[in-house]
Amino acid sequence: MAVRHFLSLMDLSPEELDALIQRAIELKRIQKSGEIFEPLKNKVLGMVFEKSSTRTRVAFETAMAQTGGHAIFLSPRDTQLGRGEPIEDSARVLSRMVDVIMIRTFEHEKLEHFAAYSQVPVINALTDLQHPVQLLADVQTYVEHRGPIRGKKVAWIGDGNNMCHAYIDAARQFGFKLEIAAPEGYLPDENILKAAGSAAKMVATPADAARDADLIVTDVWASMGQEEEMAHRSRAFANYQVDSTLMSLAKPDCLFMHCLPAHREEEVSTDVLEGPQSVVWDEAENRLHSQKALLEFLVAK
Repeated sequence: MAVRHFLSLMDLSPEELDALIQRAIELKRIQKSGEIFEPLKNKVLGMVFEKSSTRTRVAFETAMAQTGGHAIFLSPRDTQLGRGEPIEDSARVLSRMVDVIMIRTFEHEKLEHFAAYSQVPVINALTDLQHPVQLLADVQTYVEHRGPIRGKKVAWIGDGNNMCHAYIDAARQFGFKLEIAAPEGYLPDENILKAAGSAAKMVATPADAARDADLIVTDVWASMGQEEEMAHRSRAFANYQVDSTLMSLAKPDCLFMHCLPAHREEEVSTDVLEGPQSVVWDEAENRLHSQKALLEFLVAK
């Protein structure tokens, strides 16, 4: 049987993704009840980090601990990958020792190359192109607060980055309508957008995207590795802050999400981030439960 990887949301069917969200909600209930549930007992997750992390690392390590397994943190300083060992060699070796591997890196091609030589499932924990594990948590959070996301309008405000790409794929897979407002020079990948067809489209202004939205999402203006561009990006994104005025254009029960860390008074105003429509802390917690469901899906037998 072929190994299943999770490099983007497109690696699972819409039915599998819907089931994964429901399973994440159930696993959250089990954890909150205090029940011991260990479907990954004696399983080992190898965690390869070339980018720093808070939520991703803690969520994956905790997920493995709570389900009876173990996680090994591997940074470039700790492995031969950091010394130039070929990706295919590292993939062959690691996948003979652990049961599942998650990778957080820069180039998406590196992740795909690794997966091609791995004997066990590989999970994309973030690349410059995609961030699919975050979307599992986001959809779980929306479902918990508002019910099914199918048919809803979601507004993406800001950089056409890896999170934007994951939202484009999510619109296809979960059946919502995505409207994207991004400044020239910071648009999403045209091939990813084109593949989404009518599920996702560009609009002229943040106000256009936010109007009658059920969910508004944004991200930092400069992602990891782009810090030197911050001054230029701040000028380009000056009119793309999600503030109370923008939120007022959305539906009254519209939610606000941000994958965090957030830069208050840049991409989002403090009153929105800390306001009643913000569910960012539930969203952050749900990284644990949705990643637990993903690990169970890929690894548990």
